[in-house]
Amino acid sequence: MMALRSNKGVVANAALLAAILVHNLSYPLSTASGPWPAVFYLFYASIFVAGTWALSSDRVLRLLATATGAAVLVAGLANSYAPGPQVALAVFATSIAYHLVMGVALVRYTFSARTVMSDVVLAATSLYLVIGSGFAAILALIEWLAPGSFVASSGAAITWQQMVYYSYVTLTTVGYGDITPVGSYAQAIASFEAVLGVLYTVVLLSRLVGMYASAPKDGS
Repeated sequence: MMALRSNKGVVANAALLAAILVHNLSYPLSTASGPWPAVFYLFYASIFVAGTWALSSDRVLRLLATATGAAVLVAGLANSYAPGPQVALAVFATSIAYHLVMGVALVRYTFSARTVMSDVVLAATSLYLVIGSGFAAILALIEWLAPGSFVASSGAAITWQQMVYYSYVTLTTVGYGDITPVGSYAQAIASFEAVLGVLYTVVLLSRLVGMYASAPKDGS
């Protein structure tokens, strides 16, 4: 029975991780013309809903995922086909809530596990990516509230795609320097994300090692 649950967990987490990677790589579709923004937001609004329902039996969490997913879809379509400042704000706010729900589901799944198995590693990887894209929405919200909080070395305007890029560069502490936070809130959140990225790796590794060390060994 344990093996059966593990196999289901591996399939669910592998599918979620693949969907997140596709989502992150397909962001340019959200600003394309024609039906592509609708395709993008339909996919975006479904992956965390499906992921939460697959990984959590919590009814409240499932309802929150469904509600925030629907809100993201409506806000995203409105922003793509009838853009405006207030609609952009709705996209950022709903995306933050949407990522938060998925993050909670993945944290519970990853850190409540008692043994180190492939599904836990996959869930932890997905959580790392969710943190990065979630912070992109937070940083974009800061730029919306205080324009000019981020400056690109090229002088170009900061777009949503650039925020996603900057968020992952910050989370992984690569720091290319082509986008710079100059506002006080932008600097605070960017530095917090960088610290979180490092601490997440340390905490996760210690957790996985601890679970492996405490697992019963064959023949013992």
